[in-house]
Amino acid sequence: MRTLLSNIKKWFSNSGAKLPKDLEGLEKIETIFQSLAVDESIPGMGVAVFKKGRQLLQKGYGHANLERKLAVAPERTLFRIASISKCITGLALAKMVEEGLLTLDDSFQKHVTYFPNKEFDFTLRQLAGHTAGIRGYRGKEFALNKELSIRDSLQIFQDDPLQFEPGKGYLYNSFDYVLLSLAMQEASGISFEDYVQNKVLEPLGMIHTLSPAQVRGNPNFLASQKLQMAEFYTKTRSGFKQATPVNNQYKLAGGGYLSTVSDMGKLGQAILEGKLVSTGLLKEVLTAQKVIGDSTYYGLGFQVSQDAQGRPFVGHVGNSVGAYSNLFVYPEEEIVFACLINCTDPKVQGQLDSLLEFLHTNVI
Repeated sequence: MRTLLSNIKKWFSNSGAKLPKDLEGLEKIETIFQSLAVDESIPGMGVAVFKKGRQLLQKGYGHANLERKLAVAPERTLFRIASISKCITGLALAKMVEEGLLTLDDSFQKHVTYFPNKEFDFTLRQLAGHTAGIRGYRGKEFALNKELSIRDSLQIFQDDPLQFEPGKGYLYNSFDYVLLSLAMQEASGISFEDYVQNKVLEPLGMIHTLSPAQVRGNPNFLASQKLQMAEFYTKTRSGFKQATPVNNQYKLAGGGYLSTVSDMGKLGQAILEGKLVSTGLLKEVLTAQKVIGDSTYYGLGFQVSQDAQGRPFVGHVGNSVGAYSNLFVYPEEEIVFACLINCTDPKVQGQLDSLLEFLHTNVI
């Protein structure tokens, strides 16, 4: 990227033309991003920025592996994308609706008849929008390191009561998406993972968005694909330590996918360009749900909110063991910002918000 910028600047200098504002700002942005790694705010990070379909920045900063001094490569380094996984699931859900496999307002138990009856029924739409009343994590459930299928994972929470009558409350959690993926699996007749691969990831060219099982099940897979797995860290007062081992396969739909920041840029562009599903269905996925007349600022797999400067966006912020992620898609400005970090919440969202402001006012 720096070589490209240098060549462009040289051309503008020789031609006597004024350097475009976005190119002037990109060098400043690179310095700011790099400083996050240099001052050890983060171990490593991949960043992608697009405007009106044009890639402004796609680069890695810091290290995918601190011990080996392995640099982040935006097209090759696999990060945990955490809750951005829900965006992928939201698109897959819309695709299933489009194919007539289910409807958003189907009862969950229409597709998963073996789930224990609750006081109230709840729908797929309510699961996708976090208004079904399913509970969140307790204790260290977020860091389970067990080999569980989606169906087997029901044992964790299936006997617990609903937290509220469905449709009358909002509680963000990942168990909603465990249930949603199970219903999608039953409705399609194939595994959730295979459906998403065939109907979402491959059509969007997201060839490096993978499940943990794909990587674990084949020791030569990464090398064959010329990919590298980031090491996952937790931040401590004395620096970074390796994050506790987890197995996110059972909650693939809500927070389990691995990907590159390059693929996250493709996902953002697909949302902007309305790829994959009809305009009407995409609008439904990207419309915030309401509870008793008040917005939840959450659609179906997507945050539908405003950034720190009050600009409307759709996308997701993610935080999980060894991972922190941002996907901000600005439909009005046709902008995509994607960022993946290989560390449990490193407390840099404030800096990322400031960078987004700088991008909007000085580059984009």
